[in-house]
Amino acid sequence: MSLDQTPRRRRRRKQENHNKVTGCQAPVRQLVNPFRPIEILSEDQLESVHQASLTILRDTGIDFFLPEACDRLKKAGAIVEPGSTRVRFDPHMVESFIGLAPEVVEVHARNPERSFKLGERYISFGNVSSPPNVSDTINGRRSGNHIDFRNFLRLSQYYNIITFIGGYGVEPTDWHPSIRHLKATQDFIKFTDKAYHAYSLGRQRNLDVIEMTRIARGLDQAQMQSQTSLMTVINSNSPLQLDKVMLEGIIEMSSRNQLVILTPFTLAGAMAPITLAGALALQNAEALAGLIFTQVVKPGAPFVYGGFTSNVDMHSGSPAFGTPEYMKTAVAGGQLARRYKLPYRSSNVCAANAVDSQSAYESVFSLWGAVMGGANLVKHAAGWMEGGLCASFEKFVIDIDNLQMLASFFKPIRVDEDELAIKTIAEVGPGGHFFATEHTKARYRDAFYAPIISDWRNFETWQEAGSPTAVDKARDVFQQVLAGYEPPPLDQAIAEELDEFVERRIREGGVKTDF
Repeated sequence: MSLDQTPRRRRRRKQENHNKVTGCQAPVRQLVNPFRPIEILSEDQLESVHQASLTILRDTGIDFFLPEACDRLKKAGAIVEPGSTRVRFDPHMVESFIGLAPEVVEVHARNPERSFKLGERYISFGNVSSPPNVSDTINGRRSGNHIDFRNFLRLSQYYNIITFIGGYGVEPTDWHPSIRHLKATQDFIKFTDKAYHAYSLGRQRNLDVIEMTRIARGLDQAQMQSQTSLMTVINSNSPLQLDKVMLEGIIEMSSRNQLVILTPFTLAGAMAPITLAGALALQNAEALAGLIFTQVVKPGAPFVYGGFTSNVDMHSGSPAFGTPEYMKTAVAGGQLARRYKLPYRSSNVCAANAVDSQSAYESVFSLWGAVMGGANLVKHAAGWMEGGLCASFEKFVIDIDNLQMLASFFKPIRVDEDELAIKTIAEVGPGGHFFATEHTKARYRDAFYAPIISDWRNFETWQEAGSPTAVDKARDVFQQVLAGYEPPPLDQAIAEELDEFVERRIREGGVKTDF
């Protein structure tokens, strides 16, 4: 039973159930990765990838499927073949655009406590985004719908480790595409107080979401353009293509100082060379082309270098994630981003079809590649399944546990007189125990990370409790969170202005579609 269908008697108990949610809740804070990123490529190798990318941009070029984009690039010095979509870039031109985008970007949420920074060693996590299907062990696998979409928003709002709303937790396919962006963004604003994502699916959709974000934050037009409050992911169509709607998204977002995350979809062996060096060179060429265009639109516009290079199963052609190759390219992508002094985006992804050990280890490996690659923004950090075709409620909670464990791992080990506990060790002496010492009693409540999922009971006690699995625990937890959800406050005048805008745009038909 979904939350929207919950009987009133259960809703009256929502706060009681909410208080029973087990496990740790991370505080609201700007998370910093204290560990130095791994450098998997030598300086010579890094330079070779850079030079290969410059050669690709000069000799092969990239197709820009928007005449306005080609015109802008030509005026900026790119080589555009007459009557063609092909754009080539002289290496000196490419180099001249490196360094214009900011090294650190502050993303403003409607709740200032939820604003965050990207760049340096800051790291932020977003929810799973855009799967067409959703699953849980209660109702099984099903098509995306607005009820499940809203429940993912509730979970994303509740867990503080989720810094931003990365997109639709599941595609609400029961809302017509002409108005989906309006209703979904309205829910972003009402169900959460965090920064969120706009889909670049045509100029008007971008304009609508930008305006709704301005309303939500209570800004005038000048303030909106001076404060980055919205992000979009621009996926290049690998190999070497940027389509019309994505380019329109860059124009509308970059011209207003909103964040563009350029992420090539480079799968080695399919949309990219089968060699990792070749796949990285292609990824880098596409990212640099996107960087150039954002800076042509508006010098200094915020930009994030996105890495999503993985491999495919050469037997089936299906994408594979959480592989050794994915980890290597995630780390190498971070090196490339740092070479250009840009914030870096990676992802927590897996290809598993069930919430099982495969989904767990692939996600842990993906996270490890992101963290050790120095990622600043991690997309799809909680709930991703089936290579992005399904969002799982149980997987969401399991991923939250992993993210919170990472955050705990980031905390430094304190070394001082109290922490060294020499007096307590002397008090206990050889053969004793530390359970009853004052040192332990003063600290036991929060000395260790309290997991959401892990069950540390002995076998007999666990068996007597019904032998619950990690998936069973995750199912119970997500239901508890949904039952106790409370929406964040929203100023009544802002809510009314937002509703009026959405109602007007829906009356106007939203965005024209072919169906």
